[in-house]
Amino acid sequence: MQTNVLPQIDMSDIPTGCCPRFQPEGWEGQDLHFQDKRFLRATTLSAMHIPLNMGRVFGRVQAAIEQQGAALDSGNFVMTLESSPWGAEHYFAVARDVEGEQMISLTGDYMTKVFEGPFRDAGKWHEAMLDAAREAGKEPGKVYFFYTTCPKCAKVYGQNYVVGLVEV
Repeated sequence: MQTNVLPQIDMSDIPTGCCPRFQPEGWEGQDLHFQDKRFLRATTLSAMHIPLNMGRVFGRVQAAIEQQGAALDSGNFVMTLESSPWGAEHYFAVARDVEGEQMISLTGDYMTKVFEGPFRDAGKWHEAMLDAAREAGKEPGKVYFFYTTCPKCAKVYGQNYVVGLVEV
């Protein structure tokens, strides 16, 4: 069992110049184990789960990560927790602390499942993650989502992959 290891994302396959083309094979049915894994925590505002300032927040955070050399070699990985209909928490995996940003460490075990479809299915995906944990004989905790591409890139690629992660 490897700790703090994420499946690779091919950062060389970016025909849109924005988000890399996502390959789900390495992400489906994985057990991830984090021990004091470093993340940059950022929050966004929402109106009934519709993000209002995500582009601005993600742009600022990604720029800080790049400028300070904190990007992961395995590619960008952001876990999103819908904390309420009015906001979300985003956890950007980083190689080192990013000055001027809120840094946290996460420890825990997570099961993954890959979904494909419109963002409006997130409620169904959330329930599917809880069910998957229970079916594995585990008590589900928080459910996070890794939105692998922005809506514009998902449209270009013709697929909208989202990775669910349930804390177990």
